[in-house]
Amino acid sequence: MSFAQQTVLCGNSTSLGMEFMPLFPVSVELPYTAGTNNLVLEAVGRSVSTARPATGKRPKKPLEKKAGNKDCKADIAFLIDGSYNIGQRRFNLQKNFVGKVAVMLGIGTEGPHVGVVQASEHPKIEFYLKNFTAAKEVLFAIKELGFRGGNSNTGKALKHAAQKFFSMENGARKGIPKIIVVFLDGWPSDDLEEAGIVAREFGVNVFIVSVAKPTTEELGMVQDIGFIDKAVCRNNGFFSYQMPSWFGTTKYVKPLVQKLCSHEQMLCSKTCYNSVNIGFLIDGSSSVGESNFRLMLEFISNVAKAFEISDIGSKIATVQFTYDQRTEFSFTDYTTKEKVLSAIRNIRYMSGGTATGDAISFTTRNVFGPVKDGANKNFLVILTDGQSYDDVRGPAVAAQKAGITVFSVGVAWAPLDDLKDMASEPRESHTFFTREFTGLEQMVPDVIRGICKDFLDSKQ
Repeated sequence: MSFAQQTVLCGNSTSLGMEFMPLFPVSVELPYTAGTNNLVLEAVGRSVSTARPATGKRPKKPLEKKAGNKDCKADIAFLIDGSYNIGQRRFNLQKNFVGKVAVMLGIGTEGPHVGVVQASEHPKIEFYLKNFTAAKEVLFAIKELGFRGGNSNTGKALKHAAQKFFSMENGARKGIPKIIVVFLDGWPSDDLEEAGIVAREFGVNVFIVSVAKPTTEELGMVQDIGFIDKAVCRNNGFFSYQMPSWFGTTKYVKPLVQKLCSHEQMLCSKTCYNSVNIGFLIDGSSSVGESNFRLMLEFISNVAKAFEISDIGSKIATVQFTYDQRTEFSFTDYTTKEKVLSAIRNIRYMSGGTATGDAISFTTRNVFGPVKDGANKNFLVILTDGQSYDDVRGPAVAAQKAGITVFSVGVAWAPLDDLKDMASEPRESHTFFTREFTGLEQMVPDVIRGICKDFLDSKQ
């Protein structure tokens, strides 16, 4: 139909009994507003009917939600460069590349979910994982991103994203790898090392996609020439990716997508918070007393609270001992934090003598034995207030040979020599002591920090 014919029709719309909207050329770019139904008005080079039903209301076609690529389940934040380093033109080329990556990933309700963070003077989370679960929605959202400008404070943005982006409230999914893909044009204006450490502590796999890396003449302006190696999840070559420029980047899309979908390579998904088994061996002897025993239970509850307890995450077990031993609950009994804390509150005080060595052997065999071949790293925290009537060194050494890292926590009359004999090396950092049971509360952060340090050291 010619434009003249359209004009005639529009001028006679009343006689035809229909209302016509102005026709746009097919190449026009329609504005996108998140959450609206304009998504169905897609300008892709084919005719779009502008006629409306006689009622004056156009039927709204719901956007079809697809399952997506189920073999590539990942929660991904694209941290794009919005600094003056990249400029408006290359910023648009960057958006185009990110859109292609998002489409090839196979975004869907049961596949990858993505969001975008823009790094500039101050970081801005453009949209979260929960906002869009269809590729078409994501493409429109990326297209509408505005260039912010400012310094390329990538470290600040990476730290912000690692801490704020992957919450359950914002759409992060339990047990799904968390990934940040950092796009960097040139070099950052700030330090990336601390941000990389924070990301690893939060279980985030950081990839760096560097474009137009500094020339030999420019290296003098770079704050830290090793910024990529310090920011990525592991300095093994897998987590860094280079492109010479923002032009002709199509050939780089598929290799990057393959990396992001290689779940077995996501080494930073495992953290001290979601990949440990912690067994508590608590003294129930007569010298402790009921009220102090409750303080011991509060101590182990506060330590347990710090960890992500689940069927695929960290696990907690507790054994109480006197001359005898009683497994209060094992690693497989409770798989939620709420149930674990409830079970700890319901532990009944035994009262009796003190045979710590036998209790260590019992726990190594009966509690850690069934999980010795599992993926989680094993820790034993021993709480006692006095001297054992049996040998503690032999059973503790056997536990350590079985792959269990031992922390000893002594109270009141617990001999320091016994505590050190039970603790793993270096003994100074695995041994804790307080004169009063009320002092246990202050030790909670130190014990948690010690567990996390040992976990990270074991992965180096």
